[in-house]
Amino acid sequence: MKVTVLDTPNDQVTVSTDIINSLISKMGVSVSVSLKQAENESVGGPVYDIDGDDSGLLIGRRGETLRAMQFLVSFMTSRKLESRANLLLDVAGYQSRRYESLSNLATKVAGRVFATGRSIHMEPMPPNERRAVHMALADHPEVSTISEGERESRHVVVQLSDQRESY
Repeated sequence: MKVTVLDTPNDQVTVSTDIINSLISKMGVSVSVSLKQAENESVGGPVYDIDGDDSGLLIGRRGETLRAMQFLVSFMTSRKLESRANLLLDVAGYQSRRYESLSNLATKVAGRVFATGRSIHMEPMPPNERRAVHMALADHPEVSTISEGERESRHVVVQLSDQRESY
C-alpha cells in the first residue's frame, strides 16, 4: 500500500494545534480536538472542532468561555508566529447552532421592524455574532442593519431601509 501526503500542515495549524492541546490538557477536561479545515476562507485560518463529555464546560455561559479560549489560542499563536493568526474553535457544534439561532432571530426582528416601522436595538454581542446578523439581513428588501455602541455594549440596530418605496 502506498500513502501519499496531499497537504502538509502549515505553521499556523501546527502551532495552534499544540497550543489548543496544551490548554485542554491543563484544564483537565475530557474532550477531543480535531482539525476540521486547515484553511477556511471566511475565517482566514484553520477551523477546529472540540467535542466530548466536558464540552459544556468549554462553551461556558452564552459562549463566553469558548470566545475567551479562541482569543487566547489566536493571541498565543500570533505571538509565537510573529504575525496575525485567525482561527475558529467550535465546541460540539455550538457556533453553528448559535449562528442559525441568530439568523432566525434576525428574521423575526426584521418582520417586527417592518410591521411597526420602529427600529429595534438588539442585545450587545461579539463581532462574529453581529456579523452573522448583518449577513442574515443583507439581502432583506425592507430593512437594513447598522452596529452602534462601543466595546461590550456594541449591538446591531435593525431599521427600515432607506430605499423603501412609498405607496
